[in-house]
Amino acid sequence: MDPRKTARNNYILIVFDSCRYDSFQRARPKTIKRLGPVQKRWSYASWTSPSHYNLLIGLMPHTSPKHVYASEYYKKDFLQFNERLGCDDIEFKSIVPKMFLPSFLRDTLGYRTNAMVSLPVLNPKTILNTGFDQYRLMDKHNDMRAMIPQMKFSEEQPSFYLLNVGETHYPYALPDEPQDQWPRISGVHGVFKHLDDEVVGGKLLVRKEKFFDNKKMEMLRDRQVAAVKYLDRVVEELFDVVPKNTYITILADHGELFGEDGYFGHGPIYHEKVWEVPFVEGKLR
Repeated sequence: MDPRKTARNNYILIVFDSCRYDSFQRARPKTIKRLGPVQKRWSYASWTSPSHYNLLIGLMPHTSPKHVYASEYYKKDFLQFNERLGCDDIEFKSIVPKMFLPSFLRDTLGYRTNAMVSLPVLNPKTILNTGFDQYRLMDKHNDMRAMIPQMKFSEEQPSFYLLNVGETHYPYALPDEPQDQWPRISGVHGVFKHLDDEVVGGKLLVRKEKFFDNKKMEMLRDRQVAAVKYLDRVVEELFDVVPKNTYITILADHGELFGEDGYFGHGPIYHEKVWEVPFVEGKLR
């Protein structure tokens, strides 16, 4: 049977950038939980770019099972795409040759593949823009709501969308918040001062200042929790416009540190909280 004829579901992969698991749970999102139970999983990477590469080769955040060979876990994880896509004949070996989900969906299953990303490190000039029919860096780094009107679905061809959402990433700002009200953190903010320009990276400002106190850390974490509450309302708007035959996965690419054991942020950090991420998925009915 032609595998193109068995693909039925539209598939949307939504990444809440930097959103750690317990921040997500503290926000108590109601709309998102309509997809299914929220799981605590672990990311394969602690920074945006490598984590998205893992996601786009089909590796979702893992469950860390004991007494299981890694190869068997990967195989079982890939087979979950049968449910996500509404197929029953996807095998591990069918994904392996290209080993890149957008290419597999487009070239093997006939999907229209689309990406809208918020963080400049994922811009269209990177290697992540492989196998996509459309790949766009959004005008603002923190406006998931602006993505929704850009999403188009066809009855003749299923669609795949990758949405990288930046509201949960530092500075944890909502789209209507003036920039002069964003938190300013010496040594960190310099990396993101051109966050809404199409640039990669930035200059890290190094200053001899005291590390952030607990009060500021708690304020920053509260901002991330508030961002999840806001995004829950945006996801409700998304649910209103996508076709019913749509499977949605919502997760984070990695976690975030808010002062635990002297750490802040993510990236070159080895700490349990930077790997813990929320994971929830299901089909709209």
